[in-house]
Amino acid sequence: MAQTIDTHGEPDLRPAGLRGVAADFSSDQRAFKTASWGKAMMWIFLLSDTFVFGCFLIAYMTARMSTPVAWPNPSEVFALHIGGQNVPLILIAIMTFVLISSSGTMAMAVNFGYRRDRRMTAMLMLLTAVLGACFVGMQAFEWTKLITEGVRPWENPWGAAQFGSTFFMITGFHGTHVTIGVIFLLIVAHKVWRGDFDVERRGFFTSRKGRYEAVEIMGLYWHFVDLVWVFIFAFFYLW
Repeated sequence: MAQTIDTHGEPDLRPAGLRGVAADFSSDQRAFKTASWGKAMMWIFLLSDTFVFGCFLIAYMTARMSTPVAWPNPSEVFALHIGGQNVPLILIAIMTFVLISSSGTMAMAVNFGYRRDRRMTAMLMLLTAVLGACFVGMQAFEWTKLITEGVRPWENPWGAAQFGSTFFMITGFHGTHVTIGVIFLLIVAHKVWRGDFDVERRGFFTSRKGRYEAVEIMGLYWHFVDLVWVFIFAFFYLW
């Protein structure tokens, strides 16, 4: 059995060669040995949420391809009447730009969190929350417009009845994720601004000490929400 010294200065008793590689993977040395509890739980949550969204999108594709009734044209359904003419997908394009931009501000907030720059981290997280709230507001406007035009979970005036149920279910589920993310962005930003992570003050959910890693964990969630929207955008609005 080979004995080496790992990065922490402690003896590593894993066997050499291919047996050592197998032991490394089987014990999750690289993936989870140095991961914090918070990061590991967030990754597990995101993995489970990926399966949920994946099932929703597969159900949407199945319903769309199996229905004998024509599926509504997104360019007509999601058009806005501006300047005397219909502009297709203009609201959706703005919503997508806002949400993708919020992913950039969140990445910058994580960067400044690594530097322990309390002021910039809090401001960028607040800006991310504002962009997320704008996205939810535009989504609420979109829902209101479709409902007033007669779209329901069981029918719609443009074609296949399954359109309303799949649209409200998937976009509503995603919008709920964005809303929850905005709430927690505000909470974490407040804790950063107050200096809780500088002194490692214990949190109000648990007795664990607060650290700037919470900003990174929040960033993982927010980037996931943005990535899911890219797939929703492609399947609902471009297909």
